[in-house]
Amino acid sequence: MKTTDLKNIFENLRTEANKVLVGLEAPFELLVVALLSNGHVLLEGVPGTAKTLMAKTLSFMVQAQFTRVQFTPDLMPSDILGTSVFDMNTSRFYLKKGPIFTQLLLADEINRAPAKTQSALLEAMEERQVNLEGERHILDAPFMVIATQNPIEYEGTYPLPEAQLDRFMFKILVPYSPPAVEVEILRRVHQGFDAHNLESSGLAKVISALEVTEIRKLIDQVTVEDGILNYIANINAASRRSPDLILGASARAAIHVLISSKTFAAMQGRDFVTPDDVKYVVPSVFRHRILLKPEAEIEGLDSDAVIQRLLGQVEVPR
Repeated sequence: MKTTDLKNIFENLRTEANKVLVGLEAPFELLVVALLSNGHVLLEGVPGTAKTLMAKTLSFMVQAQFTRVQFTPDLMPSDILGTSVFDMNTSRFYLKKGPIFTQLLLADEINRAPAKTQSALLEAMEERQVNLEGERHILDAPFMVIATQNPIEYEGTYPLPEAQLDRFMFKILVPYSPPAVEVEILRRVHQGFDAHNLESSGLAKVISALEVTEIRKLIDQVTVEDGILNYIANINAASRRSPDLILGASARAAIHVLISSKTFAAMQGRDFVTPDDVKYVVPSVFRHRILLKPEAEIEGLDSDAVIQRLLGQVEVPR
């Protein structure tokens, strides 16, 4: 497999996704980048913006096992990880695996569960393993968590702690659809589109879960010049010096920028990273990690505006 093959694979994924998703080209592209970068994603958008459909569509096309968990205030860690159950016939305990033993886990409304339950995902997201009853269980590759949250509703929610947020490679914003896009959505529904039966829409399987692992090995070979490495480090450092921020980007953020920019470059058919690749992924990597000062919010700034200001301050390598 070559870099040019990866470009063709991505084009096929995008073409197939358009049979189901309307007006979500940019969020879907970032979702593919995260999957091929071995990263996790936090999708933020109001209900009804096709966040779940986007995750189901991706898992269908890469033939990955898909599990959806609805996070609620009474959800316990064992409801996600699993628990030991006593078998009366054998007089022994056996592990009843939880929904985390999958390949693509959709954690729906993750901020509705308390911190104790959210933290049950930490080891799985970082190390791709689960420790239960003193025994280590390796999760099947590729393993990816796609979590969703509502940006408007705060009643009955538990904000994700910084350690949890830092484990998500991207925070992808899923906005309302413009009128022209909504007309196309309505037209497809009127013509019989069923979001619960993706095969009926003609959606095809593009690659296998095993091929995702092979693609990741190809991405590792993408060239990154020292100038690009310095550029990423300087952007990170600028976030920590910014007068608009209380908290800048972590070292893990810089690593995620590096890996995802390599993936994005490979998806364009290139075997080297450019500054534009870095600029493309930085907003999605940074927006959930930085913390604005109250004065910046009073000025009307949001995370994305501060990120663009940071990118404008750092010299671009030639």
